[in-house]
Amino acid sequence: MKQITVSTFLLLVLVLFACKQPEPPSSYSDIPAPSLSVTPEIYTDITFPAHFSDFRFSNTGDLANVNISAGRVTDPGARLGRVLFYDKLLSINNTVSCGSCHKQAFGFADPVASSVGFKGAVTPRNSMTIVNPILNNHFFWDSRAESAEELALEPVQNHIEMGMEALTKLPPKLASTSYYEKLFIDAYGSPSITIPKISNALGQFLNSMVSYNSKFDKGMENDFADFTPLELKGKELFFSPKTQCSSCHADGNFAAPDGPNQEYGSGGRDLSGQSRINPKGTANIGLDVNYSDNGRQNGKFKIPSLRNIALTAPYMHDGRFETLEEVIHHYSKRIQPHQDLDGKFRSLNGNVVRLNFTPLEVESLIAFLHTLTDEQMVTDPKFSDPFLD
Repeated sequence: MKQITVSTFLLLVLVLFACKQPEPPSSYSDIPAPSLSVTPEIYTDITFPAHFSDFRFSNTGDLANVNISAGRVTDPGARLGRVLFYDKLLSINNTVSCGSCHKQAFGFADPVASSVGFKGAVTPRNSMTIVNPILNNHFFWDSRAESAEELALEPVQNHIEMGMEALTKLPPKLASTSYYEKLFIDAYGSPSITIPKISNALGQFLNSMVSYNSKFDKGMENDFADFTPLELKGKELFFSPKTQCSSCHADGNFAAPDGPNQEYGSGGRDLSGQSRINPKGTANIGLDVNYSDNGRQNGKFKIPSLRNIALTAPYMHDGRFETLEEVIHHYSKRIQPHQDLDGKFRSLNGNVVRLNFTPLEVESLIAFLHTLTDEQMVTDPKFSDPFLD
């Protein structure tokens, strides 16, 4: 009897030991510091080209007032934000960073439909590209965040993505490293690490991620003299009444109208006769008749910028399309008759309008979309992972 009791006791000890979560180390001072340039990177030397000036739905309502150097982004703040963006210490078990799911080479998107979180679980939505967030007011596929600062900490706290649900654990964790004290002093004049400072620095780095050096942007300056005939045909088609691509992917940023409280309609009506309104830069593009994920509401998802679109596959909120050909095929043949379908995809009698592209039109549209790639942005060292350098 005594032997059985001892065996049971030992078994309980082993079970309890196996279930016990390992305690995080009290100090991370032995972790290698990020490799940063001796000469601080410049994040504030930014001047949007003139063709961005018609972006009517920017944060200020007037692009001329988006003065990045006036405090919204500072060089030391964005530098700190860069380190935070790529630091896996922001996840509960030190395995995932923001940069794990937003990779520079892929236009700060993830080349898989669902990203892998800190415990190996996958996200229910595709990781959105990051480009020109300073020109937007709403973020995520459902437009729920209203600033880059608000956007920054949601993945950190998410129970699938990074798992730091108790943000109060984060400041002491970062304070125990060898490298954050100076970075916070440079950015904020004090070594104290707080959640608002972390959020602000990440937001500064995100807002510094601007793109305006694509082949299209150069074409705006030289009347598209370097465009091929196929690219010119694609440009014409993109801005044509037939496709109305530019009504959703509008202005210099190729993104949806997205003012602080902006709702916009296409002039169409839903099946009940009500005016079809798209809140906060979202729209229903007829992906499904019945959505398992309703987005913001009624199958309406954020319309992303098309800048760097050739690098950011797979596409849509669930990554269902692997290629640009598949995306264009959706608009050509596969738009579904959802009751809240955007009005541009319905005729006056209510029938679904599918665009029925010819093979040449598909090829030309893809050629044009490739002109929106900004090689400078996706190779610039100041946006790169400093823990890999």
